[in-house]
Amino acid sequence: MCGIAVIVSGIKISLSSLDPNFISPIPLLEQKTLFSVDDIKRVLRRRGPDSLGCKKVLLRARVSSLPGGEQDVVAFVEDEDASEGENFHTGGGAAKEFIRELQFLGATLQLRGINPIVQPLVDMSGNILVYNGEIFGGIQMSSDNNDTEIFMQHLGLCCSHVSSPHNKTHTSGDKQSTVPELLSSIKGPWALIYWQSSSRILWFGRDAFGRRSLLVHWPTKEDPRFLLSSVSPHASVNESSEFADGEGISKTDFWEELPCGVYSLSIGDLGTDDYLIGEVLKHDWTDPKLKELITWERTSVQPKPEDLHVSHQKVYSKKEDSPLTPSILMESKLASTDCLLTSLPHRVMIALQESIMRRTALNTIYLATSVDYTNKCNAPVAVLFSGGLDSMILAALLDKCMDAKYEIDLLNVSFDGPFAPDRISARAGLKELQKVAPSRRWKLVEIDADLLKLTSETKHVMSLINPARTYMDLNIGIALWLAASGDGCLQDETGNDDTCVSVKYKSAARILLVGAGADEQCAGYGRHRTKYRNGSWLALNDEMKLDMQRIWKRNLGRDDRCIADNGKEARFPFLDEDVIRILLDIPLWEIADLNQPIGIGDKKILREVAHLLGLSEAASLPKRAIQFGSRIARESNRKNFGSNRAANQASAGSVTIHRNNS
Repeated sequence: MCGIAVIVSGIKISLSSLDPNFISPIPLLEQKTLFSVDDIKRVLRRRGPDSLGCKKVLLRARVSSLPGGEQDVVAFVEDEDASEGENFHTGGGAAKEFIRELQFLGATLQLRGINPIVQPLVDMSGNILVYNGEIFGGIQMSSDNNDTEIFMQHLGLCCSHVSSPHNKTHTSGDKQSTVPELLSSIKGPWALIYWQSSSRILWFGRDAFGRRSLLVHWPTKEDPRFLLSSVSPHASVNESSEFADGEGISKTDFWEELPCGVYSLSIGDLGTDDYLIGEVLKHDWTDPKLKELITWERTSVQPKPEDLHVSHQKVYSKKEDSPLTPSILMESKLASTDCLLTSLPHRVMIALQESIMRRTALNTIYLATSVDYTNKCNAPVAVLFSGGLDSMILAALLDKCMDAKYEIDLLNVSFDGPFAPDRISARAGLKELQKVAPSRRWKLVEIDADLLKLTSETKHVMSLINPARTYMDLNIGIALWLAASGDGCLQDETGNDDTCVSVKYKSAARILLVGAGADEQCAGYGRHRTKYRNGSWLALNDEMKLDMQRIWKRNLGRDDRCIADNGKEARFPFLDEDVIRILLDIPLWEIADLNQPIGIGDKKILREVAHLLGLSEAASLPKRAIQFGSRIARESNRKNFGSNRAANQASAGSVTIHRNNS
């Protein structure tokens, strides 16, 4: 997980294509700001502890006065050093100089490649890249390659097709593709900032599902800089700006989640007020298959009576003495409709296994730096683990993807010691995993916390979840942040329950598998059942589609920031492009049957996958969100509202935190 940022100063930003009502403030190069570059470096370094770099580009435009009072731009220079001794031809007229600045920051958590790298990367053409992501498809990668270096090579071959009122169209016929075309082809999570020197275009964006955080600050009167950052500095948490909206004065946060997509900031010529003009455009995805995933259109939504009859007759419904295994399905030669339907969970299982395999391949530098045999730290990958359905499936499939010599850490957080529901299910889940994979050494890392004692930690997490600002976001953020730290205890080898001796342990795994996306795609939330009851299959499908199209804003940016702050990288196997495609190709009534009770009909397809993996106990567990399973929500309600009852009456989860009073 890397931390990236850019600070653009002294350029007047035009957002007319995104927001016609936006009025760009007057840019100032020197001014008081809420936070310094060092503040940004500090929070980025927590995400990328292996290296930290900075690269500055100064744009200089010199204007000469012509006879009659007219002005003419006679030079435009991009200079990383920007020495004061530049000589500009002025044509005999008086000249004045304008200096504008782009500062790139990159902190790296390196997991792939032969040699360590330091971001930002700069190529021979002066292009600059800071990148946070992995390439799992679309560009050929070997086990020795580093994603950022390979990506930089491909970006360097891209031409630019960007036209706007302030900029000419830049083209180059001998180059292979545009930046949006390249980014549309990438499979895997990413956020990037890329300076294309020849065209003076700053490209930026995040992948179509928002699996990597990228925050934006659009220029305001209080701070006219244009900023992008993986995470917000602490000093900007409590800041907001006021604006008139026709109904009075409203407030907006300093930072916003950048909506998924590819953007360009084209820096043109001087405007009439002697400021450089930078116009922001959003570009369409060009890959048809990616567009299909974004629109999230399911092949079959509304079942016929015979479809439901066939589905209900499937052999996955807990028959005695007839567990289905992958080998049984593979050996089946029947071609009946019923046989084809029963193979659907197997297809999902294989897609998930391949997704996990892509996300846990142990590359050269990773093996060299992350597995310390001398300290008996032999667990390169961990699972964010509640013992529930999603995390049990991830753990069981991870076992199939990794050599048995590696240990697997299962990270579990509790705010009620051994009594939290997630701690109880995690211990039960550990025993079930030991049965299905006895040759693996599983480590259940029990991370206990007391919310009342987490004063400074709570303030820190508030800066990480920013711009999210509800108590639910904060509760989830604290639980994820603590779990990702991996700092807890292990039970002794006897496997006894509460009476066993615990030893302190801190997971050194730098890759964390997280179950995000499973509930959205497989109808795991309570509101899905409500929508189905009120509006049947079409309403259920619409709600699931809405969940998937807003997961970047509601979940993934927040989760990425809280986990990455520990120098760990969250990877989301359920949000792999191929897994999403497989699930969309399956009829909705095979994904979930909400006529069935909780623990059976919700996420039905994943429960069938669990049965295939031999996880019969996990297959029947109900959905339980981390804030409830860890019991942080209960402790938060007592702390902030006095009691659970008062919190429920106030709908505590959706209440906005008053940051200045926290």
